Amino acid sequence: MKIHEYQARNLFRKYGIPVPDGDVCHSMDEVKQKVSDDDKLRVVKAQVHAGGRGKAGGVKLAKTKAEAIAAAEQILGMTIKGLTVEKVLIADAVDIEKEYYFGLINDRNTKSVTLMASAEGGVEIEEVAKVSPEKIIKMAIDPTMGLMDWQARKIALQLFDEPSQIRQAASIFVKLYQLYVDTDSSLAEINPLVLTPDKKVLAIDGKMNFDDNALFRQRKILQMREVNEDEAKEIEASAKGLSYIKLDGNIGCMVNGAGLAMATMDMIKLYGGNPANFLDIGGSSNPEKVVDAMNILLSDSNVEAVMINIFGGITRCDDVARGLVIALDEIKTEIPIVIRLSGTNAKEGLEIIRKKGLPTVSTMSEAAKTAIELSKK
Repeated sequence: MKIHEYQARNLFRKYGIPVPDGDVCHSMDEVKQKVSDDDKLRVVKAQVHAGGRGKAGGVKLAKTKAEAIAAAEQILGMTIKGLTVEKVLIADAVDIEKEYYFGLINDRNTKSVTLMASAEGGVEIEEVAKVSPEKIIKMAIDPTMGLMDWQARKIALQLFDEPSQIRQAASIFVKLYQLYVDTDSSLAEINPLVLTPDKKVLAIDGKMNFDDNALFRQRKILQMREVNEDEAKEIEASAKGLSYIKLDGNIGCMVNGAGLAMATMDMIKLYGGNPANFLDIGGSSNPEKVVDAMNILLSDSNVEAVMINIFGGITRCDDVARGLVIALDEIKTEIPIVIRLSGTNAKEGLEIIRKKGLPTVSTMSEAAKTAIELSKK
């Protein structure tokens, strides 16, 4: 689960992490009401679950109330990476002497939370890792001890020179770790963490993700969830026992098993196509899951062809075929569908499919090629 920047800043503030004052606005009326009538420098920031907001024009400086209103008017309703901006954060701007990065992430390799810090803040940490990995400081945090004060000071000492700055930064690091643990986070970032000309250390942008499996005990965090249409589909799919992730392509994929899903998407890419999703129906032989999966797949307006790739083990191919026939009787779609069934009861499943008049293929590569050709028509 993801939250917006303004929500992350609210959590930071609750844990004593210093952030600039700001208000979130959902409409122009709110903007006009909340922005005070003075010449204070402000930053107007789009609130969407996407990176690259600044490059897309979703972050603007404003010197007056009139400029803030004009900036908000330009940002509200704009589209950033396919997401419509429905709210803006209007916050006090700060003078910046230097930018830093600080983050925490779950690390399967060390079986712990890994701390990452860098003097290269304000840019995507992935780019820093790619171009200058030596500029990233990493430390695995012992889960039984947590982030100790001396460890936080050791990290801060590698970023800052003045004792007061080191103390400020170390305090922020410890508080962010405590927030991370308390809320069952899977990612927490401050980017940038900034040093101001008057030598204050502030968090001026924040990002937090949370472990979906722990949300049952994080009621207050769950209340922060604001989902777009694609995320709503993912939540709906999960409730129905499906694993679904929306992608940017035009070929819908239905498979059973995460490994087969990855191989199917790779095959589509190999032959020049683009998968529209990752959809795993799992190991169940319940035809209703196929009906649910088809409804979710075909609700995506970008899907121009569907590739169904089933390898029957626990999942029986004839049950998948029956579910598919039921789904298509209900949905009445014109979108072309290519089906490859192999494994348990594949012969029976293919017979059901052929009687329905749907195209079948025998190999995964043939299925990918056919789906790509049909998507172009």
